[in-house]
Amino acid sequence: MSAISDNESLIILLESISTQCNRYATLIIFLFGVVRNILNILVLTRRSFRSNSCAWIFLTLSIVNLISILFGLTTRIINGWTTVPTDYIGWACKLRAFVVFSTRTIASWLIVLATVDRWLLSSTNVHRRQKSTLKNAQRWTTTIVILSILLYAQQLYCYEANLIDTPLKCYGKTDACRLITDSSFAVITILFPLVLMILFGLLTISNVRQSQRRIHQLQLRNMTLTKKNSAASNNENPDSKSKWKTNHSLLRMLFFQVLLLTIFTLPLSLEKFYSTFSEGNGSSVQKAINNFVYEVAALSYFISNGIPFYIYTLCGGTIFRKALYDFFMLMKRKMMHR
Repeated sequence: MSAISDNESLIILLESISTQCNRYATLIIFLFGVVRNILNILVLTRRSFRSNSCAWIFLTLSIVNLISILFGLTTRIINGWTTVPTDYIGWACKLRAFVVFSTRTIASWLIVLATVDRWLLSSTNVHRRQKSTLKNAQRWTTTIVILSILLYAQQLYCYEANLIDTPLKCYGKTDACRLITDSSFAVITILFPLVLMILFGLLTISNVRQSQRRIHQLQLRNMTLTKKNSAASNNENPDSKSKWKTNHSLLRMLFFQVLLLTIFTLPLSLEKFYSTFSEGNGSSVQKAINNFVYEVAALSYFISNGIPFYIYTLCGGTIFRKALYDFFMLMKRKMMHR
């Protein structure tokens, strides 16, 4: 009897913690995520970032993250207090699953695109640098959006409401659907993009070191020049120094974004692998633990959708913070003139 009582107490405790997380933790993530992504959008549309390919990718990423938070976290907040419409309305369940899965995939591959863009721009090969353009970034972004939508169009068939013995009532309706969804999400949405992010991040670091060595060699050669010529060369193109600072800040922002994305998204990928290849049957305690782990992992994933603003503010150097300050000053002046 004591064993049964202990198991029931554990199940009640895990369900209670999940409910409290859905009531309060999701609300905090929602508010901060929505506000900060909107600020990202407003700042990254300013003139200083408008023509930069990486900044344009970050802008699109903020829009995608905002959509993912609005569709994904709203239902979790409601679920903490009452029944969610997606649990019993078929079309709402399908639409939410489709939007959340596709936007998460778009977001992951946009960061991959940003790492590739920084790798191209940091290359010592002039032909590679010329490929880092706003037009190419827009073209590849469109491709990523289309492929992600096609990949998860199957959610409109696979997901169904009013299910039982699943982590959520709105879930894959067959074992085949769950296998396809979980494996594609773990591999295509999380693991494969993370591998590419790390790979091109390391290649970018290698390019930066090569560029630094070349700059050092050029400085040694220029030591024979007169101070007058040296001063003239330094003042020859003032815009180049500003562009270099912008690109350096964007690279630092991208590095920390990849790092934190790995921390917050990897648990859900591992949970998906476990739920896909583990036995479906289990005790009520095991099911309660699995559901709790899923809830925590899914919640941590949404944190990754809301943290870009803090990464850009803390790691973006003076470039992003100055743009943010200029935006607030502009809004203040407009309000004063009303």
